[in-house]
Amino acid sequence: MFGNLGQYLSSIRDRDPAPRSRWEILTYPGVWALGLHRVAHTLYRADLFLLARIVNHFSRFLTAIDIHPGARIGRNLFIDHGFVVIGETSVIGDNVTIYQGATLGGTNPTNGVGGKRHPTVGDNVVISLGAAVLGPITIGEGAKIGASAVVTKDVPPGATMIGIPAKPVPVLVKEAPAFVPYGTPCSDKFDPTTQRYEILKCELEALRARLDSFEKEARKSGGEAA
Repeated sequence: MFGNLGQYLSSIRDRDPAPRSRWEILTYPGVWALGLHRVAHTLYRADLFLLARIVNHFSRFLTAIDIHPGARIGRNLFIDHGFVVIGETSVIGDNVTIYQGATLGGTNPTNGVGGKRHPTVGDNVVISLGAAVLGPITIGEGAKIGASAVVTKDVPPGATMIGIPAKPVPVLVKEAPAFVPYGTPCSDKFDPTTQRYEILKCELEALRARLDSFEKEARKSGGEAA
């Protein structure tokens, strides 16, 4: 048990240069949220749903992190800071890193589609701050979801996704370190111009869609007036 805890704390220290010791990592809200989730998930699997929810609500009050008791989480999940939401049917692999404000959300339950409603996240994935990963999609192993990205489609392994809707951007894979904080290359070896271009292209597509909508409304109004 303590060996596993030590290995878990070491995995966090590998991804976060801030702590001076393992004891300091034990104060992290993400560590407490994951520990309490393990308890809630055990109760959930035993069909003790009310007790599981009580543990879940206590954890959310304590850590500002909301992990549904039904979510399945692998080894060494690191939630850096709070305000993270992980939905009921989410499945998270090993060594995943999630930053503040990220959401693993589900599809609308009122559409009559039950079962798997939340994402499946592969091993070694990084989900940056404010990102939204929505629906029963699959995020491939080693993928990186950029800040404030909105992902609604499957992501191939190793891809870096940015924008709304999120799209892959080319990065120099050979130059990338094993772990990229926030899922975004910040070294001079990476050209941010490509990422800015992709974001602008997404915004242009959204503006074109709005313009087309306005033109249709104008033609419709003109036809009715005639």
